[in-house]
Amino acid sequence: MTGPTDLLTKPATTDTVTSTRGATVTRLARTRRGPVAEGAARLRRATRSVGGAFARAVGWVRETVSPAGMLLVGLMISGAAAGAAFGWFEGWVVAAMAGALLLVCVPFLLGAHDYRVKLELDRDRVVAGSEIRGTLDLVNGGARPALPGVVDIPVGDGLVEAHVPLLRGGGHHREELLIAAQRRGIIDVGPMTVSRGDPLRVLRREMRWPEVQRVHVHPVTVALPPSSAGLIRDLEGAPSNQLVDADLSFHAVREYVAGDSQRHIHWKSTARTGRLMVRQYEESRHARIAVLLDLDLDGYSGDDEFEQAVSAAASLGVQGVREGRDVLVGVSAELDAADRGAVQSMRALPTVTSRVLLDGISGLEGASAAGAGAGVIRLESVAALVAQSFGDLSIAYLVTGSLVPLQRLRRAAVTLPPGIAVVAVRCDPGAEPAARRSKELTVLTLGELGDLGQLLARGALR
Repeated sequence: MTGPTDLLTKPATTDTVTSTRGATVTRLARTRRGPVAEGAARLRRATRSVGGAFARAVGWVRETVSPAGMLLVGLMISGAAAGAAFGWFEGWVVAAMAGALLLVCVPFLLGAHDYRVKLELDRDRVVAGSEIRGTLDLVNGGARPALPGVVDIPVGDGLVEAHVPLLRGGGHHREELLIAAQRRGIIDVGPMTVSRGDPLRVLRREMRWPEVQRVHVHPVTVALPPSSAGLIRDLEGAPSNQLVDADLSFHAVREYVAGDSQRHIHWKSTARTGRLMVRQYEESRHARIAVLLDLDLDGYSGDDEFEQAVSAAASLGVQGVREGRDVLVGVSAELDAADRGAVQSMRALPTVTSRVLLDGISGLEGASAAGAGAGVIRLESVAALVAQSFGDLSIAYLVTGSLVPLQRLRRAAVTLPPGIAVVAVRCDPGAEPAARRSKELTVLTLGELGDLGQLLARGALR
């Protein structure tokens, strides 16, 4: 039995029931509490309310008062304190001037925003070195005039500012923007912020639009000879152990079954056996082309050399995809410092279409294979992983920088499956184009990106 006193001091209970359809139903049962428990509960609620109000006030001050405004507030407080404590007239003057400036800036915050903002970009994929044009449309949806303001548009690591004039109710403002995409990468445009404040930028009010538009800046590519993406013998494919009813590689004849095409009837065997016989084939599979890009920045003399290597790898991959080949574009995956030396990892970029491939290449970043932080594995390790995981290779391109010694390129070539053609493309801006052949591989020295097509056209794969 529970006494009356126990019922009065029993705390509130909460029952939670989860239904079979995944919804959660919460039932709250309230009971009477004693004066001490009720006072403690009210104190906790008051503390939470005061804490929440203080946090909101601090957030409002941070968003509204700029560093210059905080300086004026500090001058006003310190000047008034100095005047009251030491009787300094100059302190009161400083406090009065700072307070007057703050009061003058307050009217610029009055009134509410009712903007409708829309940003349209003409393209979401561009080539490095080009420009993106955008149109910013801003409409004052309110009935009252809106004071002038500034639209801040983050563009990658930069910021584009668009000044908005005084807009009457229903007024419309349009501004043309020009965004430079000089280097390869992925540019996030947004989120936009409309800020309004005084001319001294002491106080401000902001409205945010969370929409972010992504622009892929593709590397510069060049057209290559059609035969550069693979050997001619791959056009007919290599026979496999998989038997099919129609292909190029003849395997044997078998007895006709319902559903077989009459075009594959082998009449000589039919006449000899007295039964309908049809041809059977081995499925032909086209060999794979591998383009391995070295992301180890220790092998490059600078950013321009690394970007030239990225463009060369992109040109080789795009040419193979456009010719309908089975292309593998492999790079080393980034590793933590703790995993370096113990883990080897590579990443294969998507090659469904040339645009998808270029999107993946746009986000590639180099790292050091010997640095203290996160890094990448070297090209030899990437080649070893490709040899273990991807078979049926006919040709492999090793794209790297000028600081990689030939011994490392030979080790990478030997790691790849035997019998394939290996071409190392060493990027060295300004160098004379050259081709050196050895037993393991052919080394192409690339001074300019346009030299790649000429070197391949001279028979680098023969």
